[in-house]
Amino acid sequence: MTFWEILALLGGGLTAGAVNAIAGGGSLITFPLLVAIGLPGVAANVSNALSVAPGYLASVVGSRPDLVGQERRIRSIIPTIVAGALCGSGLLLLTPRSVFDFVVPFLLLLAAGMMAFQGRLRSLAGHPRDNSPRKSFLFVQLVVFLCGLYGGYFNAAMGLLLIAALSLVLDEPLRRIGALKNVFSAVVGVTTVVTYSVFGPVNWAVVGVLGPATVVGGFAGAKIARRLPSEVLRWTIVGFAVVVAVVLFVT
Repeated sequence: MTFWEILALLGGGLTAGAVNAIAGGGSLITFPLLVAIGLPGVAANVSNALSVAPGYLASVVGSRPDLVGQERRIRSIIPTIVAGALCGSGLLLLTPRSVFDFVVPFLLLLAAGMMAFQGRLRSLAGHPRDNSPRKSFLFVQLVVFLCGLYGGYFNAAMGLLLIAALSLVLDEPLRRIGALKNVFSAVVGVTTVVTYSVFGPVNWAVVGVLGPATVVGGFAGAKIARRLPSEVLRWTIVGFAVVVAVVLFVT
């Protein structure tokens, strides 16, 4: 790597780590960077997943106050997250990515719509507080498995989809859902690190540069997210989702 490529990766890692902590979608910054410096598609995706994983862990540390009282919920979803991420990682390594790439922008636009019209959707589908504990548990498990599948496969903008879906099935403030998203992303990150390290074509030089930058960005982004008013945070997430979808449509 040249000096300018290293500098670009450091800047991209800082920005992506912060974006991932606030809303998700930071991999849409780092993934194109890796392709731009010459990595093939699968190698770029695999190396990107390993690089952003430490940033997710830093985001968890930065959002700890909003995780208080969610310990039982976290323990219940971790096995489901791991199962989804393992299935997604297997799909990436064993199947062509063209069909899934076609679907991703539409998923992100769906996530943006879910966030933008959250109140109206809740009035149609019912507020989460009206669901029975069993129904809520099943909804959450389904959401985290599907998002884990997506995260293990493509990773980019995983947090956007997760926040949008969990906002409809959990009766929690957006900041607490965002903190839960950070835990989810960290678990997916660790799972993909183990899987891709053994079976994937990893460029470890790239990971060594990008990974530490995402840690700093992730910790800072989590602190910023905790200070944003709920409505500002919600529309920030909607904006990120739309921008990322548009980027994917045109690339």
